[in-house]
This record gives sequence, C-alpha cells and structure tokens, in this order.
Amino acid sequence: MEKYNVAILGASGVVGSRIRSILEERNFPVKNIKFLSSAKSAGKEVEFMGKTYKFEEAKPESFDGVDIVLASAGASTSKHFVDEIVKRGAVLVDNTSAFRMDKDVPLVIAGVNDNDLKQHHGVIANPNCSTSQLMLVLKPLHDYAKIKRLIVSTYQSVSGAGKAAIDELTEDTKARLENKSFENKCFKAQIAFNAIPQIDVFVDNDYTKEEMKVTNETKKILHLDEKTPISCTAVRVPVYISHSEAVDVEFEKEITPEKVRELLENAYGVEVIDNPSQYKFPTAVQAAGTDPVYVGRIRKNIAFDNGIAMWVVADNLRIGAALNTVRIAEKLVEMNLVRK
Repeated sequence: MEKYNVAILGASGVVGSRIRSILEERNFPVKNIKFLSSAKSAGKEVEFMGKTYKFEEAKPESFDGVDIVLASAGASTSKHFVDEIVKRGAVLVDNTSAFRMDKDVPLVIAGVNDNDLKQHHGVIANPNCSTSQLMLVLKPLHDYAKIKRLIVSTYQSVSGAGKAAIDELTEDTKARLENKSFENKCFKAQIAFNAIPQIDVFVDNDYTKEEMKVTNETKKILHLDEKTPISCTAVRVPVYISHSEAVDVEFEKEITPEKVRELLENAYGVEVIDNPSQYKFPTAVQAAGTDPVYVGRIRKNIAFDNGIAMWVVADNLRIGAALNTVRIAEKLVEMNLVRK
C-alpha cells in the first residue's frame, strides 16, 4: 500500500491529539508525519506509532513534501497557511469554520457525500461537530423520504469549546460545591449545574452563528433547496464530552418509526439503541470515546404530517471532529484524490 506524508496542524490541541490517536488506531498509511503547533508548544515530545516526535512551530516551509494536512488550529491559522499548503501540492482537510461555506470548497462527511470530494481544489472542509453527527442519521432518511422541514435542538458538551472550557467546568463545579465564588471566562454564565442557550455570537436574525452553521451546512451537505425550513437552538451543557440532539423532521412522504429503525440499523456509522420501556436509549456518557452516532427515542412526531422525532448522541471530539477528518483522508486515498 502506498504511504503518505502527513502533517497535523494544531497537533497540541484537544482535537489535534484525537487526530493523532485515530490515525494510529486506524493504521492510516503514514510514511512521515509532522506535528505542527504554535511556538509555545514547539519542542515538546509526542508519541506516535512507537516513535517519539517533537512538536514543531508551523511555518510555510513546514508543508514542503507533505501530501495531506489535517488541520484543527483555528480558522485564522487555516486561512493564514492555506495558500502555502495548496501551492506545495498538499490537500488540506480543515476542521475549522474557515472554508465551510466557500462555494468552491467541498463540505464533506465521509459516508454521506463522498462524491463531493471529486470537486476539491486542494481544500476540503470538515463540518461543524453538531452537523456531522446529524447528517449521518439524516442522509439515509432523506434518501428514502426527502426532508421537508427540520427542527433540531443541540445540547453541546464543553469540550466543543476547547481545553480551557473543560478545565473551567471542573473548576466551576468544584467552587460551587465548596460554596466559593467563581469567575467564568470561557462562558458568559455559570456552566456548572447550568444550561446556557448561547453558543457563539448572535447574528442579525437573533440566532447564533453556531445555530446558523447547522442550518447552512445541512443544506450544503445534503444538497437541499435553499428554501428548506431548518431551525436550530444550540445549548451548552455541563457535560465534558458528547453532544446530544433532539431532532424533529417532517418528510415529503410517509415514513414510519419502524422504517426509520430499519434504515438506520443499516446506515454507515450509526448504531440504534431504542428500547425506552427497558430504559435503553443513547446518553452522552455512553457515547464518549466511541465512534458510532447513536440514535434512540425514535417515534412519530405528532406535530407534523409525516413527522419523526429522534434523540441523537455522539462523541463530538471524534465523529464531530477528529474521526471525520481522518475518514476524509482515508476516502481521498481510496478514491485516488491525493494531489501529487
């Protein structure tokens, strides 16, 4: 098997470290690898496939000879380096918001819209974490019955906001339990024992950027009509890992809960856990550290004609970020789309 020169941009971060471990878990065909970071992390050691490497400060020349760049260092960093990466002949698989809605950049979830990869010009965008798990569930249902309307409420873990947010939940919780004051910095309100109905900034229509990401990315990935009504409410909850979603869909034609279960039991990357009478349904704790998107509470939505309601849970650091990034790289190899 041909092997490839890989660079992880943002290798010292939460998602970057997951990308590293998943490359190793899935035995990606790595010839050489670079772990690129900020100057602050440069020089620190990291283990990969039994060898010790050092984080290197990312510079334009860092991408010389690289075939695939897996990036999760923030949108500004991706924008800063994209031209240097592409002109050197590498493919950038980007896990930030930098290029997701660029009409010339495919927005891809492996196993959902792989054919869109054929349109890449050196850059492929990985969707928002909440969108990723949702699309793996909706794609087979949309293929069968066509989505007419979608309403989704997301309950997102603090790890989606980075390591500082993870630490803040721990410290906030400890302070509240000890009846001490605590100043939140990552969040606009107390996160311990609370639910915050704001993720990212508000935009002109009073939705947040996060909510509009789910709306716009869903339409792009599933190639829906721009007029398809989609509404999202995104909530930050005091959970370390895994995003949960309450999903309500109206379809163009009738689809029963039994048919939904049948389709999802055979869907790529999806596992159905749906026996409420025995208290069997997906939870955030159960999903953490695993690869599937879990679906349960599948039932007829009594508010819509041809409506279905579901509960969807997944590890946001894996399927919502690092795992899909690596799966895209695997698809590029499989489809012979790595530029040389």
